[in-house]
Amino acid sequence: MNQVTLHNDSIYQVKVPLPFPLRWVNSYLIRGSSGYTVIDPGLHTEAAVQYWDSVLQSLQIGYQDIEQVVLTHHHPDHYGLTGWFQERSGAPVRLSSAGAEQVRRLWGTGQPMTSGVLELFRRHGLPDELGTTMREHMDSFVPMVSPQPELSVLTIGDDLRLGDRMYETVHTPGHAFGHVCFYQKDQRHMFCGDQVIPQISPNVSYLPGGIDENPLASFLRSLKELSVYDVAQAYPGHREPFGTFNSRIQELLAHHESRLQVMYSLLEDQPLTAYQVCRATFGERLSLHQLRFALSETLAHLIYLREVGRLQETESGGVITYGPADGDGSQSNPIEENRTAT
Repeated sequence: MNQVTLHNDSIYQVKVPLPFPLRWVNSYLIRGSSGYTVIDPGLHTEAAVQYWDSVLQSLQIGYQDIEQVVLTHHHPDHYGLTGWFQERSGAPVRLSSAGAEQVRRLWGTGQPMTSGVLELFRRHGLPDELGTTMREHMDSFVPMVSPQPELSVLTIGDDLRLGDRMYETVHTPGHAFGHVCFYQKDQRHMFCGDQVIPQISPNVSYLPGGIDENPLASFLRSLKELSVYDVAQAYPGHREPFGTFNSRIQELLAHHESRLQVMYSLLEDQPLTAYQVCRATFGERLSLHQLRFALSETLAHLIYLREVGRLQETESGGVITYGPADGDGSQSNPIEENRTAT
């Protein structure tokens, strides 16, 4: 793959390697008159460190030339190298306040989120033996987000200078709590993180702790709010930059409408756990990494259907199953049905 591509004279797309099926995450290096901005530097692995050293050397950029590191969201594949960059550059690391809170919950003292996620999964049907190995898998990410940076908070709605241009900070929760995009009105550019990605659907996960009680509703609402922006070029967190931003939004809305109908149809004849719905929807041949995201996404869809009155939960023996709500024989579009809420 072509690892570094220059766009629009000042934006370098840097494909930072990942040890996952996605293969790389897009980081963006934006040139300005006073230095460089790094957006989403990637996961902290030895391969990524060697890669960044090579890229910056080839571009004749020193770490002291990095004036800020800016994040669209807190997920490890975007956030992991921020502390490493800060140690070498002294640059501030900017993240939304909601994203900063998630960092504390995920990788702060005692990693309180991990136990909560595993208990959530157990209550929704995950077998105990998978829970044990999943804890080990989640714990394995700690070195890949270390060291932790000192964070500076991004203010939603404010303008932020990236390079020599001002960008609007747009709040787009759903894929991640506190996710933001950056929009440049004159050039009609949008750095969209993982909110809008070409060819693949961003993961939408339900997580415990009252963070976002209906993340799919948040994701759909964010898509609709983004659809009013005039975007000539979008710079996503994965895959290639693209110019069909608004049509891609419509494709994602249609995808989730279809996914909701598929999951609802699985439950019409018998109640199932979220784990059973996940396996029926995404298949049995998932890696542990893929299963974690697939089960979280299944929960996001089932909770959405519950919130619009299509499904109901039943708990027995500490395990939750889902089935059609009493009296629900509706064939209506669940996304349209909840339009006022999303």
